[in-house]
Amino acid sequence: MKFMLGTALAVLALGASSALAQQQVEVVMQYPYPENFNTTHKEITAAFEKAHPGIKVTFRAPYRDYEDAAQRVLREAITGAVPDITFQGLNRVRVLAEKNIAVPLDGFIKDEKNFAAAGFQPSMFEAGKVGGKVYGVPFAISLPIAYYNLDLVKKAGGDPDKLPTTWDEVIALAQKVNALGDGNIGLAPDWSITGNWFWQALVFENGGAMMSADERKVAFGEEPGQKAMRTLARFVTEAKAPNLSATDQRSAFAAGKVGIMLTTTAYVNMAQKQIGDRFVLKTSNFPGIQPGVTRLPPGGNVAVMTAKTEAKRKAAWEVLKFWTGQTGGTIMVQTTGYMTANTQAAEVGLKDFYKATPNQYTAVAQLPYMASWYAFPGENGLKITDVIKDHLQTVMDGSRAGEPDKVLADMVKDVQALIPATN
Repeated sequence: MKFMLGTALAVLALGASSALAQQQVEVVMQYPYPENFNTTHKEITAAFEKAHPGIKVTFRAPYRDYEDAAQRVLREAITGAVPDITFQGLNRVRVLAEKNIAVPLDGFIKDEKNFAAAGFQPSMFEAGKVGGKVYGVPFAISLPIAYYNLDLVKKAGGDPDKLPTTWDEVIALAQKVNALGDGNIGLAPDWSITGNWFWQALVFENGGAMMSADERKVAFGEEPGQKAMRTLARFVTEAKAPNLSATDQRSAFAAGKVGIMLTTTAYVNMAQKQIGDRFVLKTSNFPGIQPGVTRLPPGGNVAVMTAKTEAKRKAAWEVLKFWTGQTGGTIMVQTTGYMTANTQAAEVGLKDFYKATPNQYTAVAQLPYMASWYAFPGENGLKITDVIKDHLQTVMDGSRAGEPDKVLADMVKDVQALIPATN
């Protein structure tokens, strides 16, 4: 009898387990920059599956970067093979919305109770809006900042307590670091990151714009853009910045051979781990900020729903909320250098975190300057990014660093040719 009873219970348990497995809904996700986000998504997944046993989260191999993410989803949409949730660069939501690949989230948001109290403030959805509808919820937000090797700053005669705030000061300090010799590099700007994000930062900090208000005419050829291009040229002609890839630049910085690095806040956590006790790292505001004039483009990514069926969308919404909510936002910040747009994560989950990690608070202090990461209109939006990067390359590799105004004029002409006649 005991054997029969034990067998019966085992069968019941197995049946219950099978039923649970059958009831589970699988949500497939895909994200970019594995070097930044592998640990993040692994930890959030573990927390989510404890709270939502009925939903199984699986991942496809990560995208290389934001451009790869957008291009792959555009191709997959043709065959209907898109993931249920895709993490896309803030400036790539537009193309997915215009091609009806992204699912509008307004209905899901409207049905939520006490959503604002959970940290989802109305302003949080602005970054993922296209044509008045919400197509993406911010997951990881970044801003451009400056990283300093304080050991090299001191060695070069700089003041660690009074770091540069203008480009003139940055270049002057870079020259002093260069003069130390021994392979030391004064300045390493991450100018090529995502093609045109750094370019937008330089233009926006001077009060400029990428396009006219009606999006028919390129606007970065005006005075703010001229200042931006001349600043880039000075990085090469005066600060002698080498044309390093992002990987080589970060490796050199972590090795203690770069005095000043200009890049995204997203690298802070990784930089601190790579540096260890090799030297003292300090982050500071993006140089050149002008109160009342400057705006800075937020980088980072949003969670975009692309699920096809109603059941998948319902489950995907639960996943999306968790990833961009208090728990997901808290884990994301603690494992990267990004910021969260969720107020509960920032004010509750991370209350003590920023006190202990001032290098990661730098970007938070720049939030009053945050604008939007501009996405160019039309079918050529992705191509325009490549065109801008190619022109910037000619300055940064030194081949046309002596003629920034001509480079800018050529870039304006080439981009204008790719803008739709009407928008």
